[in-house]
Amino acid sequence: METGRDRDGPLKDMIVLVIGASGLIGATLCARLAAEGHEVVRAVRSRTSNGLFQGRTVVIDMAKALEAEVWLPHLHGIDAVVNCAGVLQDSAQENTGNVHAIGASALFAACERAGIRRVIHFSAIGVDREQPSAFSASKLAGDHALMERDLDWIILRPSVVLGRPAFGASALFRGLAALPLLPTMPGTGLLQVVQLDDVVSTVLILLGRESPSRLTLELAGPEALTMSEIVARYREWLGWGRATEFVLPGWVAAMLYRSGDLAGLLGWRPPMRTNSAREIARGATGALGPWQLATGIQPSTVASALAASPPTVQERWFAALYLVKPAAFVVLPFFWIATGIISLTTGWGSGVELLLGTAFEALAGPVVVAGALADMVVGAMIAWRATSRAGLWGAIAVSCFYAIAGSILRPDLWNAPLGPLMKILPILVLHFCALAILEER
Repeated sequence: METGRDRDGPLKDMIVLVIGASGLIGATLCARLAAEGHEVVRAVRSRTSNGLFQGRTVVIDMAKALEAEVWLPHLHGIDAVVNCAGVLQDSAQENTGNVHAIGASALFAACERAGIRRVIHFSAIGVDREQPSAFSASKLAGDHALMERDLDWIILRPSVVLGRPAFGASALFRGLAALPLLPTMPGTGLLQVVQLDDVVSTVLILLGRESPSRLTLELAGPEALTMSEIVARYREWLGWGRATEFVLPGWVAAMLYRSGDLAGLLGWRPPMRTNSAREIARGATGALGPWQLATGIQPSTVASALAASPPTVQERWFAALYLVKPAAFVVLPFFWIATGIISLTTGWGSGVELLLGTAFEALAGPVVVAGALADMVVGAMIAWRATSRAGLWGAIAVSCFYAIAGSILRPDLWNAPLGPLMKILPILVLHFCALAILEER
């Protein structure tokens, strides 16, 4: 006996496997499904804290699960699959082709073999019209792989998704809104941004047994806006006046995108990278009619969605800190690595001189070398995302060691005009602040 809310709604007590469950859409979808009485199985790339989530979690990397046999053990008893997995750009840790095309194709083949009929797959708006980067080309390949399967498939192609969770574009627009002088990128198209709640509600409706299948829907908001107009909506929501805008020269914009690429190679996930520039140049617009006809959803505007959730002081803190974070994780590695290099080169004499007249005078050279190497290792660890937390704790430990050793060997440095020991205190605070804002999800 069916226990759904209505003929077109999702059935109660479904077991739904959500791929990419730690992302913006996936995490919110898992929470909504669980709240509505479904059993949720979260598929994530690496195990992290589930918070209050009570469902099951499986660890599987879409970029490495390239055969149907890898997926089959995780599909027993599953009623429906929702694939939210996606990566922006190829890097040492991410592979667009494996995640969007090969891994997705393996998943769809496994669903067919396991007898799972309902598969909802997230693509991206406009990929069927133009593929300016590996992101959109691989997304389209994944779409075609699903269309070829004997499944009750649905392909959702959302525009830029915004929501209350500060992640991806939602975080970027908040961060830009905190700037009194707003730099705008040249050559960006219009965006029909879509709200996260509308996207998740769409999935809940389309999971129903009586809902349509074998269709592709574009999920786009009701208004086409420039990036500056979207930022202006966020500034108004946060209670700040309109920013003064200026267009960045093309070469400056290119440098920023390349800087994002470099951060990606180091394991970070900045939203502004070369693929972003290529994708945003064509904009993110689409037709609302088929989506509305299939689901009855009336998509929200940016202003109405923001008005429904008054900003908190935490929202303002996040916006103000958003661009401070990349600055901190550029400055801190530079500080530690440069300090080590200076100690071994132009500052060698000063470093040795500091140890004259102390118990380590005879070992002054080796001590300076050891300190310089420790500084450079700490800086490199902070720069590499996988080791950045350990690097920050290492920097704190080294700073404390310098403060204690300096107090014992050269207590006079506390009273020195340039404050070589006194400056350790704000350095420690900055590292603790960096630890506090390290997480991205």
